[in-house]
Amino acid sequence: MIPPAPTVAVDPASDAGRRRLAAMGMMALSSTIMSFGGLIVRNIEQADAWQINLYRAAALSVAVMLVLFLQYRGDAMTRIRATGRAGLLAGAMLAAAGMGYVQAITHTSVANTMFTLAAIPFITAAIAFVLLGERLQRTTLSAMLVAACGVFVMVIDGFGHGSAYGNLMALVTAVCFSGFAIVVRQNRQIDMLPALLVSGLIISGVAFAARFDDLAISLHDFLLCLLWGGLMAGFANWMFITASRQLIAAELTLFMLLEFALGPLWVWLFVNEVPTRWALAGGLLVIGSVGARTIVELRKAGRPLRRGRPSPM
Repeated sequence: MIPPAPTVAVDPASDAGRRRLAAMGMMALSSTIMSFGGLIVRNIEQADAWQINLYRAAALSVAVMLVLFLQYRGDAMTRIRATGRAGLLAGAMLAAAGMGYVQAITHTSVANTMFTLAAIPFITAAIAFVLLGERLQRTTLSAMLVAACGVFVMVIDGFGHGSAYGNLMALVTAVCFSGFAIVVRQNRQIDMLPALLVSGLIISGVAFAARFDDLAISLHDFLLCLLWGGLMAGFANWMFITASRQLIAAELTLFMLLEFALGPLWVWLFVNEVPTRWALAGGLLVIGSVGARTIVELRKAGRPLRRGRPSPM
């Protein structure tokens, strides 16, 4: 009698682990790509903030449409309509954040902008507490207070260097992006990729209305806008949305910090834009508070693994 062939057990935990590692790699690559946005703006020759917004958003819209049609083919328009009011609201919040970001980074230093945006996780937690009733842990509340002090230092510092408007726009960007995150959280069952398309169309429309009489920019600036909006933002946002489904919130926060930390580094290295001491001090407060809170969350998330239970997702 021939013995039955041995069966090979499939380890679902190992498969899930590989997916998580792949997602972490995508998040790291996404954040690294997005960190070059400030360097691109500093290499723009003549285009102003509205012209940059127009061509960057138009390129993003085209890129997202291509992704949607490649992913869903004939069902792409159905998927877009399925987002409904939630998709429109999310797109509007993301559009406000996008326009505010370009205004910020063209009126203040890249360091001030990025360090202020590093407070996004805490602003999101505060809005969620008020609107969704999500309770804040003491460690989160403490970290939020420290981060708020850091942002306050950078905004006040801007008044002494003529960049208060840029710092305030960075804060507006952080609040609007947090609003986008809240809308997405309330509608987890909906694929929010079309919200990126809505965002791009809104920004393009507003920027066109602001600069309809002066749309001409140099080929150099036009190509940089295409690179930023069509390739970098489009590809990076697609990776972010895809990878975020496999990672816990603390890990997402950790990888978001990579963008905020690397952005000032690139302009420091390549265009010699040195942040002020107060900007560095405020930024360290923000980055330190976010980093400390992330470490606490990762330790909590790791405890079930050491006890042999599945990781919370």
